Amino acid sequence: MSSILVVGRDEALVEGLAQSLAHAGFAIQTARSAADAVDIAVSHQPLVAVVERSIAAQPELGRLPLDAGGALLIYDVGEEHVNQPLASSLQRLVLAELRLPLERHRLIALVQRVEERTRVTGRRAARPPERHAD
Repeated sequence: MSSILVVGRDEALVEGLAQSLAHAGFAIQTARSAADAVDIAVSHQPLVAVVERSIAAQPELGRLPLDAGGALLIYDVGEEHVNQPLASSLQRLVLAELRLPLERHRLIALVQRVEERTRVTGRRAARPPERHAD
């Protein structure tokens, strides 16, 4: 099961995203700051980090380790636009910028695509087949 790290200040939004991603079959970790995200990711490297743009612009996030083939998804909340530039070390990892919660379905599709890409390229073992009760 792939681990997804959701980082944001809006507790209700982060919880909603975590529930949506968990429902799609992912293991979820959450953090409220860049420092907390780095601490969590050091011990459990996520395949995808979904990070609020204002937090992603903080220098601490440059130390965020991702699993092999992992990606960073940046989001803005509602109409909020944060024009802080990202560190160049993070820019190459950013797969997409999202407007949440409006693009929740796109978020799930992107996370599934990253997981599929890592399996196809051999960076991650395929999930075992699900067993169905007969």
